[in-house]
Amino acid sequence: MHLKVEGRRSKVKGNALFFLLISCFWSISSSAQCAMCRAVLETEDGGNKAEAVNDGIVYLMVFPYLLVGLLAFVIYRMRTRKPKQENS
Repeated sequence: MHLKVEGRRSKVKGNALFFLLISCFWSISSSAQCAMCRAVLETEDGGNKAEAVNDGIVYLMVFPYLLVGLLAFVIYRMRTRKPKQENS
């Protein structure tokens, strides 16, 4: 009976790996853009506003990664901290 459970686990892991690989290599192209950004970029003849919009996107994208990294660091520090020993 123990062998059947192990067999199922490996089959589930194999299926999960298969779907993960398929999802990594299968992409759907899209050209999504918010209406305001599109309007600003279409009316500008030069590239200054386009560069500014791209810089703004990168600027806004950095903060979620910083927050997740900070949270991961705090959790790591909490898990690796040794408990204080009481002097009795």
